[in-house]
Amino acid sequence: MDLATLLGLIIAFGFIVGAIVSGGSFILFVNVPSLLIVIGGSIAVVLMQFTVSQFFGAFKVGLKAFLHKSVDASQLIEQAGVLANIARKEGMMALESQEIENPFLNKGIQLCVDGHPPDLVRKMLSKDISLTIQRHELGQRIFTALGDIAPAMGMIGTLIGLVQMLANMEDPKTIGPAMAVALLTTLYGAIIANAFALPIADKLELRSQEEKTNRTLILETISGIQEGMNPRVLEELLKAFLPEGQRDTEETADE
Repeated sequence: MDLATLLGLIIAFGFIVGAIVSGGSFILFVNVPSLLIVIGGSIAVVLMQFTVSQFFGAFKVGLKAFLHKSVDASQLIEQAGVLANIARKEGMMALESQEIENPFLNKGIQLCVDGHPPDLVRKMLSKDISLTIQRHELGQRIFTALGDIAPAMGMIGTLIGLVQMLANMEDPKTIGPAMAVALLTTLYGAIIANAFALPIADKLELRSQEEKTNRTLILETISGIQEGMNPRVLEELLKAFLPEGQRDTEETADE
């Protein structure tokens, strides 16, 4: 569970609702036609840009912003050293009995155990990384599109409301309430874009980059194991994937 995403979403909407309630009735900010224009219109326009399966698949990808469990690269490096040591001392077949939680690392080890040549293993794993990143980028694009379109649909709703208001100006008392309703669509669009869609797109981009880094680290691990690289040398090579400060910490711990 990504607490940062969940807490950020709850706190953002909490402040918005709190500001609304403290300034008057919450009912004043609820308008069904405005919601239909912004939410329904935004979804319809996004569907025009993508396929139905891509659109609904994006929400599955979007769950990574809330449910993603980060993989510690330093733990992957430590496990790489252990696996390389076993392969060097006991042979590649000894890796088959090892319990490996990471699915991508487990897939790579199984390819090694099955006796596939290094070039083929690297090609298969690289293709897997490429396709995974493409799926993640598609999800990001859909949430970004939603964030771009929602404010525009809000403006369209506001213009519709203004036209209706200007067409019925016989009674001056109705101008204020009509203007308030017209502005609600702009408010809805801004909230959907800036408190939901765009932050989710940014978090998915971050998660995608983390996963790409970890999978590339695993790819280098598999290549090192197949080459029979010294476990200590392999670990030092993989530490290049860690931030500078974390590398220093790891080296101190090893000493």
